[in-house]
Amino acid sequence: MADPKATILTADELRRGLTRIAHEIVERNKGAESLAIIGIHTRGLPLAERLAKKLSELEGVEVPMGMLDITLYRDDLSEVAHQPIIRETRVPFDIAHRRVILVDDVLYTGRTVRAALDALIDLGRPEGIQLAVLIDRGHRELPIRADYVAKNLPTARHEVVKVKLQETDGVDIVELWDLEDLK
Repeated sequence: MADPKATILTADELRRGLTRIAHEIVERNKGAESLAIIGIHTRGLPLAERLAKKLSELEGVEVPMGMLDITLYRDDLSEVAHQPIIRETRVPFDIAHRRVILVDDVLYTGRTVRAALDALIDLGRPEGIQLAVLIDRGHRELPIRADYVAKNLPTARHEVVKVKLQETDGVDIVELWDLEDLK
């Protein structure tokens, strides 16, 4: 297999980016008391867990955390797989009267976030929804913007951003690959 074109974030840079996002969230929301963190499967989930932990450490309050599966909300479900894998949605708290921080690894076309917003609204009516992503790579097809970004990365459409996390892949690193090298 070929090598990545570039390493975008090392483990230390990823950790620092999440710490910076946590501080920005606290500053913008004047604390963490009315916040909830919800991660989008798959890699948004461990990032959400890390952010919830950092927010709790910074503010000394427990920030509730949930997970969201958006599979059935996708607008390309028939193109993704004949038998899509449905994962767990677990939001063990009422999202009403909370500001929800929705967390994902890479923001690209905006379609995943649109599906997540639909899934989230089906759970209730939060006070507000903010979006935190590790990487914003551009190429939006929908009018969606992240509130918190660890790294903006202009990419070409033939490039792929691969996020690998300790919890899912055994290592923390973000790499840029050429689509042809992954075939």
